[in-house]
Amino acid sequence: MRHFVLTYELAPDYIERRPLFRAPHLALAWAAAERGELVLAGALGDPVEGAMLLFQGESAAVAEAFALADPYVANGLVTSWRVLPWATVAGEQAAVPVRPE
Repeated sequence: MRHFVLTYELAPDYIERRPLFRAPHLALAWAAAERGELVLAGALGDPVEGAMLLFQGESAAVAEAFALADPYVANGLVTSWRVLPWATVAGEQAAVPVRPE
C-alpha cells in the first residue's frame, strides 16, 4: 500500500460557491473513505487557500479518479489539481516504515 496526496488550488470565489456543491463533494469523500481509499481530507489555511487529500492504494489512479469525479473540480471551484506520491516513512500508518538504527 502506498500513499498519494491530491492537492487543490481553489478559485477566488471558492468560499461563496462552495455551499452549492459541498454535499455531493462530501458524499464522494466519505464514500472513498469507507472504501479505505481516502485517509484524510480538508481545506488548508484560515482563510482557506487550498485543500489536501491523502489517499492510499497501489497507484495514483484512485486519487486521480476522485479528482475527475469531484463536483468541486467539475464546477470550477478547483482551478488546478495534482497528485503526488508520498513516501511515508514515520508514524503508525507509514507505507514504508524506516526506523533509526
